[in-house]
Amino acid sequence: MNKDNINYVGIDIGDKTSLIRVINSEGEFLKEIRIPTTRSALEQEFAKKTPMSIALEVGGHSRWMSQDLVNYGHDVTVANPSKVRLVYKNPRKSDRVDAKYLAKLLRFEPGLLEPIKHRGNESQKHLAIIRSRDSLVRARTGLVNRTRGIVKSFGERLPSSTTEAFARKVKDHLPKGLAPALNPLLESIQIMTDEIKNFEKEIERLCKEEYPETLKMRQIKGVGPITALAYVLTLEDPRRFHKSREVGAYLGMIPKRNQSGEVDPEGHITKTGDKFLRRMLIGCAHYILGPFGSESNLRKWGLRLAERGGKGAKHKAAVAVARKLAVLLHKLWISNDDYHPFYPKLKETVAQ
Repeated sequence: MNKDNINYVGIDIGDKTSLIRVINSEGEFLKEIRIPTTRSALEQEFAKKTPMSIALEVGGHSRWMSQDLVNYGHDVTVANPSKVRLVYKNPRKSDRVDAKYLAKLLRFEPGLLEPIKHRGNESQKHLAIIRSRDSLVRARTGLVNRTRGIVKSFGERLPSSTTEAFARKVKDHLPKGLAPALNPLLESIQIMTDEIKNFEKEIERLCKEEYPETLKMRQIKGVGPITALAYVLTLEDPRRFHKSREVGAYLGMIPKRNQSGEVDPEGHITKTGDKFLRRMLIGCAHYILGPFGSESNLRKWGLRLAERGGKGAKHKAAVAVARKLAVLLHKLWISNDDYHPFYPKLKETVAQ
């Protein structure tokens, strides 16, 4: 692509309409247009056109839009909005301003857009199974809590139960007069429980038949099929990271820095990257540090952090263990080695 004659395009994507701004290689304004955020409108505007360099922000529509634009022969950059300060922090933020800055940054320094790569279609489809299960689990928990709360408001309590057995176990213990209100909730809870089990069977099948690399990761007690599969599907290619420790930063589990002069305070974690996988890993870390966690170098290291005390010491230790766990999973993935809780090389990896 000849950069001397190329046009640069910034697209601010909206749910219903998207604003497109075009500048030439000299930075001169050429065109601004708003189109519906649909495949047909995008095709009409960009198909069979001279190749252009296009920047758009990551979002709900960015996957299919970027894929279609590439298919039309254009060079596409998907920008990370949390890294593009001119867009993210602009005090006069608008669609027009966003599209303008995207086009200008693409022309001057595309690296400032912190380009991201969307997952492949198969990975996204399989990840949708995990996320759908998670949505059902959260919805079921809400209904269980609502059912118990309603019963408490009448001065009574339902018997203790696991969430999976809740609908069956408490059905015969509903207070008189509340059955018409609560039976539909119990039926919904049971339906969700059955669907969650179906999702879990499919996740187990995917791990064994299509993603066998997850089996090595599951040797770590506390890492189950859901976390292992989410890890593999989110990262997709382990070789995209030059060093295993880069995974911690990618998932937003490294402290923020605000260094100035001799002052270099350590802040909260950045929380960039995939929120769902970060939550899964922190959940695994709590299990590893909890009463049922098996002895390992990782557990010992985390418990020492928790023993230091201070505000939120246990949670900070769990986040730190989750970061080390992300690094460890990457090591196992790359090396295809078996997991050894006290293996010397693994000790060095985790303790760093």
